[in-house]
Amino acid sequence: MDHVIYPMFADWARRHGVENAVDRLSAGFPSETLRELADFYNSQVALIENGGPAILKAGGDAWYPGPSPEALYWNPLRDAFRTSGLGDDVIASVDRSSSKVVAHTPQPTAKSFDGKGLVVGYVQSGKTTNFISVIAKMADEDYRFVIVLAGVHNGLRKQTQARLSSQLHAPNATRWHLLTDENGDFQTPASPPVSVFSDHRTALAVVKKNAAVLARLIKWLDTESARSKLADMRVLIIDDEADQASVATRSINPKIRKLLELTPKHTYIGYTATPFANVFIDPASDDLYPKSFILNLPRPDGYFGPERIFGNDLPPEHPDSNDGYDMIRAVPGLDIPKLRPRNKAATASFRPEITDELRRAVLWFLLATAARHARGQHNAHSTMLIHTAIPVTVHRAFHGPISDLLASVRAELDEVDSSVQAELRSLWDEESSRVPASDWGRSQNSYEEIATHLASILDSTRVILDNSMSDERLLYQEDEPLVAIAIGGNTLSRGLTLEGLVVSFFVRSANTYDTLMQMGRWFGYRTGYEDLPRIWMTEELEENFRHLVTVEREMRDDIEHYQRQDLTPLEAAVRIRTHPSLRITAKMGAATPHYVSFAGRRLYTRYFKPKDAAWLEKNLKAADELVSTASTSSHFTNGRATLFEDVSWTAIRRFLSQYEVHEDSPDLDRKLMLKYIQQRVQDSPASLEAWTVAVVEGPEGNAPIDLGSRSWRSVIRARLKGPDSKADIKNVMNRGDRGLDLERSTGELDAMSEQELVALRETVDRVRDKGLLVLYPIDALSAPQTERSRASRQALDAVGAVVGFGIVFPGEPEERKQLKAGKVAVDLSDVTIEDPSTYEDDLEGAAEGVR
Repeated sequence: MDHVIYPMFADWARRHGVENAVDRLSAGFPSETLRELADFYNSQVALIENGGPAILKAGGDAWYPGPSPEALYWNPLRDAFRTSGLGDDVIASVDRSSSKVVAHTPQPTAKSFDGKGLVVGYVQSGKTTNFISVIAKMADEDYRFVIVLAGVHNGLRKQTQARLSSQLHAPNATRWHLLTDENGDFQTPASPPVSVFSDHRTALAVVKKNAAVLARLIKWLDTESARSKLADMRVLIIDDEADQASVATRSINPKIRKLLELTPKHTYIGYTATPFANVFIDPASDDLYPKSFILNLPRPDGYFGPERIFGNDLPPEHPDSNDGYDMIRAVPGLDIPKLRPRNKAATASFRPEITDELRRAVLWFLLATAARHARGQHNAHSTMLIHTAIPVTVHRAFHGPISDLLASVRAELDEVDSSVQAELRSLWDEESSRVPASDWGRSQNSYEEIATHLASILDSTRVILDNSMSDERLLYQEDEPLVAIAIGGNTLSRGLTLEGLVVSFFVRSANTYDTLMQMGRWFGYRTGYEDLPRIWMTEELEENFRHLVTVEREMRDDIEHYQRQDLTPLEAAVRIRTHPSLRITAKMGAATPHYVSFAGRRLYTRYFKPKDAAWLEKNLKAADELVSTASTSSHFTNGRATLFEDVSWTAIRRFLSQYEVHEDSPDLDRKLMLKYIQQRVQDSPASLEAWTVAVVEGPEGNAPIDLGSRSWRSVIRARLKGPDSKADIKNVMNRGDRGLDLERSTGELDAMSEQELVALRETVDRVRDKGLLVLYPIDALSAPQTERSRASRQALDAVGAVVGFGIVFPGEPEERKQLKAGKVAVDLSDVTIEDPSTYEDDLEGAAEGVR
């Protein structure tokens, strides 16, 4: 709006509210003009509210109309983004999402306010860019003290400080008062808070989540004069890696809460890619539960995320099915004792071996880096991560063998007919053919093109130890491209960005959801070399990562679903926390006791025992009996399945009691499902008394399987490549099968999102209180059917008929529909977790012990 007084009106409305702005200016301007200004202001707020990512909000209206054209903090930051190379479309996306965050913080007009929010991003996806933007915009709204809690390690704190110093402070130095710098964490300033907070600049402290450091900050602020000053100040606390150390720890959590107590006008915003611990905080307590909002950041364009590696969750016959690119290489179990000590006692004398797979990983790093140089990326950083164990003595033990390997390769490289040259050529030809460069619009480099760069790559490659005890650190300078093989532990496993990460050799054990997922440093941006990243890990870790990708996606989907229902974070708490896939094994903050609800969930069999004839026969018999019982009910077909209506819940109970779910499927806990069904039947009013049973068939010509005195055409479900004893088919159930009983075409159902299908079931009276159980007779051979699937899958090759099932529960999770449950998911309990006393500090230990 170009009205001359609009900037003044908007400034007052942001600070005091729209109606207050109208009243303030009513003496000098016509009411029609003021109402026009108010309507325009509200329309700008609505643009922020309706644009950007999904958000769960605590009710009330958004208040922020976006940054003003004269913004003193945001405008210099936006210019700094442009200077750093961010495109206008990326900046526009960051602008939208950060404005939406600000819009749902408390309107800063009250005498006191307590805002708590959570922003859920992706690992290595630009969360820092978002919170830097939020900081600038909150500073434009008169927040005069910003505390950034930057993880538990010095490396991440320093990296975060560098980003804030270069993008916030350097372009706008007269408006920022830095209380910390890259050389050191918070130390008590010479000036008291009253002096620091009285110079009209915004104070900024980037602080490690460390008990001693936080205690110094609290002591500096906890004086009578400082409290008096803080009473009228707006304070922003950004908690990076908010699931780490902040939740349910003995010393860090109370200190963060103390900081909030000292600042009556505060907004606390946690940022994390793994919000498992945060959503388990008791919403009723005076803790850090995000009661104001939970926001999903969008996945950025060009982001190299989990789906690139692990694919999606659609059955192989679905046109959008994707098993991910062939980038993971298996480290044999027999190699593990050669790569990490068996126990604490063996740590001191441990000497690692350069196994065949570790050698291949190092050689591929050299080849991939040379390929980047051949593509013109001479000035880019290139990194390999080796992470096998926590103890720093293990890291040191690797330095010599890796350095010797590089030296031996370099010594033989100049020999034209050397075995190393042949080995490198063979490895390049093999690996470059497994991930097609053409998928990114480029022709693959020949070995001759990259070979000319290998000598210089080897000459410049550094082996760097990065852990809590090492003097050397992995430091990236803009004008000094670094080629490095980084050997380390927890300092490299969370938050810290590994620039140009091409190869990860990762066999470290982990026993919590958040630790495991955060170790995925290979996620991020790989522009220009999308085809080159490779990850070496054990098959067990690969499987656990696959599971976590599914859990993470389901949590994001839940947040978006509940956002569309206009639920508050407090209302959604029960629903998010009771997802069957979120039953966590290890300490996850306030996760005890655990509850689960099956309401609104679609669950399905994923793992099978193709070589266990007795197991297969038992499940076939259970399905045969169910179909026999269901066949006495009325039935209809919808093109993909035959459906039997109004089957008694007792038949479902009998089937679930007899069918033996694979032990690695904790979300399909038969006992809990049976208990849940029993409780719903006993409810008043009752539900789940009647069920629909569906049998899905494959196309004409597929091998038949007999169930209930009838032959059914089997479906093809090829397995992912893996051990013979355990077949992972990823998903037996098409998403659209959730609505098989809704009398819609299968094409229409398949085109709907999971949340649309959930909502649709709630609108159909006939099925609102019914369950749906879908049987899948699976072809015993089940060979991959397409060229694409043959790259990642193999024949199921079972010794007998195979039957899988999917189950759909109606309704929405709520307190009366939850069950107490144990901790069982992603079961890593058999993994030996070494004694941390010999390690670099981790989690709360690091937070309490690292200075």
